[in-house]
This record gives sequence, structure tokens and C-alpha cells, in this order.
Amino acid sequence: MSKKIFAGHAVRNVRERLGLTQLDFARRLALSPSYINQIESNQRPVTAAVLLAIGRTFDVDVTRFSADDLDRVVADLREALADPVFRGLEPSLQDLKNATTHAPSFAHAFLRLHGAMRRMEERRAALDDAVVSVAGDHDGGARHLPPYEEVRDHFHYIDNYVDGLDRAAEARADALDLFAREDAAALLARHLRERHDIAVEAAAAGEPDAPLLNYDRHRRVATLARTLDPASRAFRLAALLARFEQDELIDGHVADAGFRSQTAREVCRLSLQNYYAGALILPYRRFARLAREKRHDLDLLSVMTGASLEQVCHRLSTLQRPGEKGVPFYFLKVDRAGNVIKRHSATRFHFARYGGACPVWNVHEAFEQPARTLVQVGEMPDGVRYLCLARGAVKPPVRHGQRERRFALGIGCEASYAAELVYADGLDLRAATVSPLGVNCRICPRTACPERAYPPLDRDIVLDPDRRGVVPFAVRD
Repeated sequence: MSKKIFAGHAVRNVRERLGLTQLDFARRLALSPSYINQIESNQRPVTAAVLLAIGRTFDVDVTRFSADDLDRVVADLREALADPVFRGLEPSLQDLKNATTHAPSFAHAFLRLHGAMRRMEERRAALDDAVVSVAGDHDGGARHLPPYEEVRDHFHYIDNYVDGLDRAAEARADALDLFAREDAAALLARHLRERHDIAVEAAAAGEPDAPLLNYDRHRRVATLARTLDPASRAFRLAALLARFEQDELIDGHVADAGFRSQTAREVCRLSLQNYYAGALILPYRRFARLAREKRHDLDLLSVMTGASLEQVCHRLSTLQRPGEKGVPFYFLKVDRAGNVIKRHSATRFHFARYGGACPVWNVHEAFEQPARTLVQVGEMPDGVRYLCLARGAVKPPVRHGQRERRFALGIGCEASYAAELVYADGLDLRAATVSPLGVNCRICPRTACPERAYPPLDRDIVLDPDRRGVVPFAVRD
């Protein structure tokens, strides 16, 4: 069935441009004025015959009457109104259609205004990144960040280390003799039952989409998804244990952090529970000693401890206990679209909050070679060089037709620590190819980068109609 075209605005624009009244316009088309009035007010669609008559009589391109343009405007409006600034004011789909068909110029003006607002916000955020990357920012509360970003910044500025919680986890791990145990999940389940009267069970076989962990407060039963591997089962139980044994420490840390919203406080509380879980599974001194002995071989550490590769990488980024510091690492987890799901750092390595990461960074290549640990020597604009490691990770589907989830893990340290990593063996850092990295294209000062996606916000661009390079513009120095 052909789509009805409600294009009263377009018909009205044609008539007004010609300086005709509805009566004159209808007379020249051999139609009634009331019919034209109904078309212009979108009470009736424009038929193919009327379209052809308008095109023939007034020499108008009838393709401008396409309803697809209105559909695109409605879709754009829905996307714009999903902006948090409009929370609680979301109009219905029918309202958007009415606004688009009856006042298309207003709809376009709204979209243009919203686009300008987003560009200003993006520019502000990118400049904020630039200031942080150059000067640092130890007053995280001064900037208006979303809750997750505020919590991430909080951990960044405490070197991703929480002393009281870390030591409590170490003490509990020693008491349970938990380190590098194949039955870590069973030990934690027994401790939860004996100490806190919490039973642990597996989800029913017919529930492949069950939550990773579901705790029933009334029954005091923790149900684990069958899709979890042994390392993940132990981690989820360790995080649950934090709720019952470390709530005072966690609440005190959250209160002292001074977050501006309840959401940020809840995000931080969850992050601290996960922090405790990582520190319980991989207790500080024993894991730090093993990491040094094995020269931070990620796969070997995973095999010897029973922890997942992601858990090992994350824990390495937290080994910053005063007087017993390990190698300061950054760690991040990225999805296929380049979204940073996790980022933690005890280094000076700069992460972009907005607009995507540097395309030269090897973390993006890990999706192409998921079974290999990629090694890269990268240099940030401040001149600091890093040994950058990247590795792919895959979460398999639980049923036919379901898409597997792919991620990339990135971990690295300043090149001055490279000798402590097995990945630097055979690598001459003085002669190695150095990849010029940046925080983000919009604030990157590297004017000659062939992989630049956007011009920098603080530089003028030059367009030469007689010359076309890989990047379609040049950046003025």
C-alpha cells in the first residue's frame, strides 16, 4: 500500500511563494478552496493527482512533497528530545508528528538550536578534557559530570586504590585461605551460609537469561546465573559479601567523597563492592608478589590464580598501596563501538570522556586479533611514552541466533617500567616504532595525523580545492 502524504506545509509554501490566495490557487488547479484548505491543514493527504497538477501547473518539483522528509524530522526530534535536559517533558510520537506536519519550520529551527547546544556542550567537554590532560583536576566536584563520570574521576584521583577496603579484603582472604583456590566460589558460598545465613544456588536450567546474581532479601537466597564461569561466580559472591561485611567502610568512603547526587553515591557504592571483590579474590601482597615474580604475564597470572583476564588486569591497576606500590597501570574495557565501559588508571595516561578514543591506539586492533596480546609503544602529546597492551575478549551467546559480545581490554604503563613486563622482552625501546597517540581528535595537537577524524577545536582548518590528502583538510599551526 502506498504511503499517504500529509504535506500541507509544502503546499502552503508553494502557494505563498506565488502570492496566491487559497481561492486563486484552488481555481488554477480546478479544485475547491475547501479542499485546498483541508490539504494545507493536514486534514487530508495530498493525492498523486493533486501532486501532478501542482507540478505541472506551477512548475514545482513534486519530490519535495515526500513524506520521508517528515519521517526523518520526526526521528531527529525523538533523538534530540532524548537529551537528559528534556527529561520529564517528552512529547508523544503523535505530538511530534503534529508538530512536524503543522510547523515544519519550527521543528527544523528546534533541531538547529539543539544541534548548536550539543556542539557547545561538546566543545566545553573537550576543552575540559584538554585542561585536565594538561594541568590535572583534583577538584572533581567543580565540574558538572554525569554520575558515572564523577565516580570514575573520584577513583582516578585517589590512584584507584582504597586502603581500608583493600586491607579488609586481604585479611578476609587470608582467613578463608582464598587465594588461587579452584573452589573459591564454594568457599565463599560456605562462608555466606555459615556467617550470614545466606544460601547460594544456581538459577533454574530453564532460565538462560537470568541475572548474573539475584539476591532475595526475604528468603536470604543468592541465585547465580548458570552462564557464569568459575572466576565470575567467585567475583559475584565476593561483591555480595562486601554488602554484609564492609557496609560501614563503604558508607564512610561514599560520605567522605562528597558526591553531588544520590545516583553518584549509589554508583560509587556498587564500585566499592566490586573493588572489594577484586581485592578479596586477588589479595594485595600475595598477588603483587606473584605479579612481580611472573613479570606481569597476564595469561600466566590468570591461570595461576584462577581469576579471569579482566579481573587480573583490573587488579593490577589498583596496586598502589603506600610503601608497597606495584607498577602503575592504566586499564580500560572498550566495546565494538568504541565506548569505554571501564577505565581506571594509576598513571598519567589521559582518557577522553567524550568523542571517542585515539584511532592510533592498539586497543582498537584487539577486535581484529582477539587471541593475541598486542604490544605498542605509544607517546602522548605531553611526551610521556607508554607500553600499551591490548587483548580481545568474547562473551559467547547462550542460545542460537544470539549475538556474541566482544570487548577489548587495554592495559599499560609508562615505558620507564617496561623492563618489569615480560612483554618488553626483545623490544628495544630506543629503536622501537613509536605511535603518536592523542586523547581525542578534537583536542589533539598533532596536525599531520593521517587518521584524524575531526579538526581540533582550537585550530583553524585550511581547505585547498586543488589538493586532496588522506584527511580532507589541513590544520593551521
